[in-house]
Amino acid sequence: MPSKPPIFSAKHVSMTFGHGKKICHAVRDVSFDIADGAIVSVVGGSGCGKSVLAKIMLGLYKPTLGNFQYQGHPITNQRDHWNEVQSVFQDPFSCFNQFFTIRSQLKDAFGILKNKPAKSEIDDRVDAALRAVNVQPTEIVGKYPFELSGGQMQRMLLARIFALRPKVLVADEPTSMVDACVRANILDYLMKLKQELGMTIVFVTHDIGLAYYVSDQIFIMHEGRIVESGIPDAVALKPKHPVTIQLIDDIPDIHKDWIKR
Repeated sequence: MPSKPPIFSAKHVSMTFGHGKKICHAVRDVSFDIADGAIVSVVGGSGCGKSVLAKIMLGLYKPTLGNFQYQGHPITNQRDHWNEVQSVFQDPFSCFNQFFTIRSQLKDAFGILKNKPAKSEIDDRVDAALRAVNVQPTEIVGKYPFELSGGQMQRMLLARIFALRPKVLVADEPTSMVDACVRANILDYLMKLKQELGMTIVFVTHDIGLAYYVSDQIFIMHEGRIVESGIPDAVALKPKHPVTIQLIDDIPDIHKDWIKR
């Protein structure tokens, strides 16, 4: 039986913006494979190109150069792609319309699917998704996004993922706007997504400690390039590149118990 193609495959992918003296090389000659069902973290500081790479995975950007594929094929139709690849972003409030109730937007999200379920099934799936993130459906009846906290809104983003059941989740800094307790809860929900739906998860983060904790594979990005990659123990415990070493050194001492350098 032939092996399955990688869920994502990049071959010499580059992404530039602007031209001439104002050209910006956001992603430079990046190559990698991500296995179906893996948890992969793309780690780097601000401006390293990791969010641009995430948008390529989501089909929001087409690479300037190189070959990027999803399940062995180029991304040619965004709507079809979003049937299987969904995202969670840093700011949950930007992902919801402030003038519509949360429940109505969770239900409207099913409009992206090719085979939209019946109305009764949509209601059942939204209820089940809310309970999956420890929210009773009655708690959000008539509620608008501005009536909830940042942590609660992150739960709503995750509830949408539970409801839609995509094959891949691209999570761009999903815990950066919440406190440590809520951050731990969100990570637990994401691991629950992985276990219950068998999905591939790509974390985009500046936090190498988070990456070490959750990942099967880590990519370190700097100035648009992947400068180091491998399994978490190899990258985080035996770092080779100066950028990786700096990311580890930037972690507060109280959180460095996992490092045995």
